[in-house]
Amino acid sequence: MEEIQYRYDTQLLIDGQDLDEDVIDEYIREHFEGDSLLVVADDDVAKLHFHTNEPWKILEYCRSLGEIYDIVVEDMVRQARGDKG
Repeated sequence: MEEIQYRYDTQLLIDGQDLDEDVIDEYIREHFEGDSLLVVADDDVAKLHFHTNEPWKILEYCRSLGEIYDIVVEDMVRQARGDKG
């Protein structure tokens, strides 16, 4: 099994105001370790996808931007092993 550098696949939506995907993307790249970052936003809603070892920090940052929902944090190590649940 190949080693997974960033264990948690973190996905969520942010309901906020004046959300700017470039600003969110840049902030995350500068302040958090991870990869596979994708941020897509319009003024009111942003969708975020990020692989990290500290998903709680991403959730905390995103909560500062607005209400977060449809939160999914998947353990990719468990997925690679084929663990259920």
